Amino acid sequence: MKVIIVGGVAGGASCAARLRRLDEKAEILMVERGPYVSYANCGLPYHVGDVIEEEASLLVASEQLFREHFAIDVRTNCEAVEILPKAKEIRLRDVKTGEVTTQSYDKLVLSPGAASVRPPLPGIDLPGIFHVRTVPDAREIRRWIERGTAFLSGMDKYSGFQTVRPKTRAVVVGGGFIGLEMVENLVHRGFDVTLVELSDQVLPPIDPENARVVEAHLARHDVHLALGDGVAAFEQDAGGTIAVHTKSGKVHPADVVILALGVRPDTALAKAAGLAIGERGGIRVDERMRTSEPDIFAVGDAVEVKDHATGEWGLVALAGPANRQGRIAADVIAGRDSRFRGTQGTSIIGLFGAVVAWTGASEKTLRRLGHTDYEKIYLYPNSHAGYYPGAKPIALKVIFRKSDGLLLGAQALGRDGVTARVNALAALIQMNATVYDLEEAELCYAPPFGSAKDPVNFAGMVAADVLRGDMPLSHWSTARSSFLLDVREPSELAVESAPGAINIPIGQLRARLGELPRDREINVMCRSGQRAYLATRILLQNGFKARNVSGGMLSLAHNYLLQAH
Repeated sequence: MKVIIVGGVAGGASCAARLRRLDEKAEILMVERGPYVSYANCGLPYHVGDVIEEEASLLVASEQLFREHFAIDVRTNCEAVEILPKAKEIRLRDVKTGEVTTQSYDKLVLSPGAASVRPPLPGIDLPGIFHVRTVPDAREIRRWIERGTAFLSGMDKYSGFQTVRPKTRAVVVGGGFIGLEMVENLVHRGFDVTLVELSDQVLPPIDPENARVVEAHLARHDVHLALGDGVAAFEQDAGGTIAVHTKSGKVHPADVVILALGVRPDTALAKAAGLAIGERGGIRVDERMRTSEPDIFAVGDAVEVKDHATGEWGLVALAGPANRQGRIAADVIAGRDSRFRGTQGTSIIGLFGAVVAWTGASEKTLRRLGHTDYEKIYLYPNSHAGYYPGAKPIALKVIFRKSDGLLLGAQALGRDGVTARVNALAALIQMNATVYDLEEAELCYAPPFGSAKDPVNFAGMVAADVLRGDMPLSHWSTARSSFLLDVREPSELAVESAPGAINIPIGQLRARLGELPRDREINVMCRSGQRAYLATRILLQNGFKARNVSGGMLSLAHNYLLQAH
């Protein structure tokens, strides 16, 4: 059996290595149009920022390794230009020589990846404007930065004059993963950074209230935010300064511009071969990674996949799913019954010492799709036992189905302990777990690492209380317009308060029930929701109508949670 794999990065390389481990006899040819196979493109911003100093560290596996360890024929600088499905042939072009050859195959795997979005804006091809997609991209950015900017025109002819100054101003266009990672790394390199983003928030996959926290964190690190404003054009003056013109009429000067506008699936080869393309523009595959041609598979950033939580088709350009898809394609080719379960976009990003992570459906996605059978909770547990030094708060939002408690999604922000909790929730979502399962999950505990009630358990307890009717829930969107009871201590109100709230500290509540209305619904709040829960239980058992405002004051204004303490 002869298998040709087009694309040698995450999905393609994973498929090739897995297939060899399963089938020693298969003839495997892997072609890659770039100069490298199996490189860590997720590490490119950190190479630009000099966190990863050596370029070689980004090269996960070499051509030589694939040849010697796996007996795989690897051809870099080799581009697939045409697929002939009926003949089961593919035409390959040597990028350096232009020579075109034809290869036959029994199975074909497409892993072409995705191309950076580059809109046809005036001046977009000016020097000093870059993408961050490949190792050569990162190399060119580093060279540009280190070369400096000429500013005394003509003076280089005379010794004794400084003719080069460091580049100090950067504009990053796009507030997603790559954009924010480039922002952080450019700040670390001493740049004054402006972030331009067309939408009204950074990190589009998360909900707006959490995006506000991230934006406040960026601002504390002197990042200039231009949100809700797209780029209109670029201009460059004689000194090399690039003027970034936005649709609002503003101009942002820059010595270097990084375009991080997202990616589009590279489907040109698949389209020309007549393969089915999905509604989101990616190659349509089944759960075994087969395309509309049974002997042609597709994996990675170029394919459409179903969202595990919503069932919606989508494009997910992440290395983890790409690697899993490559393994599944190899399994199926080798005769095994392996299937892709779908994706839930589990992601994480670090920014100036803070961490933001998410998995599954966001609330705004559910709203966009017209879903109403869901509830959300906000909680702010510590990363580990509060009595052990160094505990940090985690801002955790968990979304679940009201009808049966099925987990739908989660988002978390903090400085410690975020990764472990979102990873646990991601695995549970994939297993179709409910909030009741969170209650019972047995998780490791020692004071430096967690709590006897882990944040994952705590989320399950809170959500289950809501569904059982033990804790009727409300949110600030409606609570502020009704009767609001604040059960914090008076000293806390001096720091932050909710306008119009009546204050009765929790220790006095039972003695002062006569001050509260029995003909109105009472929305109870505290700092995080725990005291309000107790107050809600007291009120309900004394004949009042009461709801706990989820997350309390912290969910109203928790922008400071990512600060270092």
